[in-house]
Amino acid sequence: MVKAELTKKSPLRILEKATDGGLGKGNIAVIASKRGIGKTACLVHIATDKLMRDKHVIHVSYSSRTDHIINWYEDIFKEISLKRDLEDAMDVHDELIKNRVIMNFNQDGVTMDQVLNSVKAMIENGQKSTDAIVIDGYDFTKDCDVNIKKVKQFAKDLSLEIWFTDSYEGEVVSEGDIPQNLKCCEEDLSIVMILKNEGTAMNLHLVKDHGKTVTEDLSLILDSKTLLIARK
Repeated sequence: MVKAELTKKSPLRILEKATDGGLGKGNIAVIASKRGIGKTACLVHIATDKLMRDKHVIHVSYSSRTDHIINWYEDIFKEISLKRDLEDAMDVHDELIKNRVIMNFNQDGVTMDQVLNSVKAMIENGQKSTDAIVIDGYDFTKDCDVNIKKVKQFAKDLSLEIWFTDSYEGEVVSEGDIPQNLKCCEEDLSIVMILKNEGTAMNLHLVKDHGKTVTEDLSLILDSKTLLIARK
């Protein structure tokens, strides 16, 4: 299967349809779950889908190590290429790597201003075609109200989509509600999805869509074997 046909048939098109075309430039989305459910895999699949559509992505990680992030990209690309019989897979793989940058920061030692300045410098000095930034491992319990406003403005100024993951504790209070630790910056988030382990599957639920509070089963799951976002 050629790359264009593969991306056209991606289950992520369901997400775009459900959110009236997707996240959009200048906006922030969050994939939230309890720890260890698979939200980083979701984030990497979303980033890989953008790369497959010839977009450029910067992956910002607050993890102590980045080797596992690289492994996620390698594993997910391998699963996509094998599952869909991607033509010229190695050439596509090399092209994707050229359009992707991974940056690593320590949230306790580096301010959000410093992170955004570093990302901006990366864009201006070689990644001018960046379409999206994906951010994993950010702790929303630390000054998120101020920091996310800065990220929101950054997304607007540079015309970028920005995707976060969020780990929350406890239970979401009610169906359709967002996790408590996102309440501080809720007004600056355009899309919020919750990944839940519901016994037989890990389901993605849309709970905020561009200002609308919703309760929508996206009919998307995280495949427990491949960790790809898939249709139910």
